[in-house]
Parts: sequence; C-alpha cells; structure tokens
Amino acid sequence: MLNTKLIIASTRPGRKGAAVAAWIHDVAKEHAELDLEILDLAKINLPFLDEANHPRLQQYEQQHTKDWSAKIAPAEAFIIVMPEYNFGFNAPLKNAIDFLYREWQNKPVALVSYGGVSAGLRAAQMIKQVLSAVSLVPIPEAVSIPQFTQFINEEGRFVPNDMMTKSAQGMMKGLVKWGEMMKGLRG
Repeated sequence: MLNTKLIIASTRPGRKGAAVAAWIHDVAKEHAELDLEILDLAKINLPFLDEANHPRLQQYEQQHTKDWSAKIAPAEAFIIVMPEYNFGFNAPLKNAIDFLYREWQNKPVALVSYGGVSAGLRAAQMIKQVLSAVSLVPIPEAVSIPQFTQFINEEGRFVPNDMMTKSAQGMMKGLVKWGEMMKGLRG
C-alpha cells in the first residue's frame, strides 16, 4: 500500500475545502493501493516558519516542526486539496511546504484545486514551481473544480458531477502509478 497524505490547504474560518477533501477521501478509499491519512493545516496550525536552520539540514528546534516532519517523512505520495486566492495559492500551504525539505523529496503529488471560473487552475499552476523546488513531482492527472460552491449541498457535503468523479478516479490511478514508480528513487 502507498502511504498517502491528503493535505487540506485552506485554514480560513468558514472554508469549504474540508468538504472537497471529504469527497476526495471517499474516492481514495475505493483504491485499495492507497493508505490515506488526512492532514488538515487548520488543525495542524503551523506558525509562520520559525526555524533558524535551513530545512535541508533537518536540525529542527521547534516541536511543531518535529511533529510536522514525523507526519510527512513516511509518506510516499500526497494529494493537496487547495483553494485559489487572488489568482494564487494560499499562504498556509506555502508555509507548510517551506518548513521541510528532505521529507518531500522524490514523491508524487496530485492536485485538487477549486475556485470560481478558473477552477483553481492558476493556483495549481503556480504551486507546481514550489513543489518542484523541494523535489515533489506534480502528476499530470488532477481535479479542477469551477464554481465549487454550487456543488456543496445544504448539509455541507460536496456533491460532484460525473466529470469530476471521472477526473478523481483517473487522478487516483495516476497517483498509484507514479507512487510505485518513484519508490526506487528514494532508495
């Protein structure tokens, strides 16, 4: 099984990312190859980067960094559920990535973006540069959700359309494929 972490990037009060992540989690459960854990940045609540040493040294002084490292290091793949804010990715996601370095290396990441008309695609494209800088490999398969609030029902659940469901299924298959291929790179 592929140790996979699903990261909920939004930390904003009233956020809808948790509903999107719950749906993605349900889709992932249909894939026995994935051992999935949800990591919610709102609950993890990292402060702005406060380590004196560069993360590549792994000389962490803060307990919250040690805890974050312990969650990320064993992962073999990631799914990031991310909003688009002002044509870009949100600061808590960038901050969470910046805390670590080696823990991210040579692992695939699938992106689930959501927003208005653009479906979060601008944020997804921008974050790829950041992910590549820590040697995370964004896979080509992704889910992009336009006008996402229309898919959230009165109970607060995300209700996808058929195209989104097909995209999510394809993304999971791609993540498994890339995760298996990249295991050898981490030797």
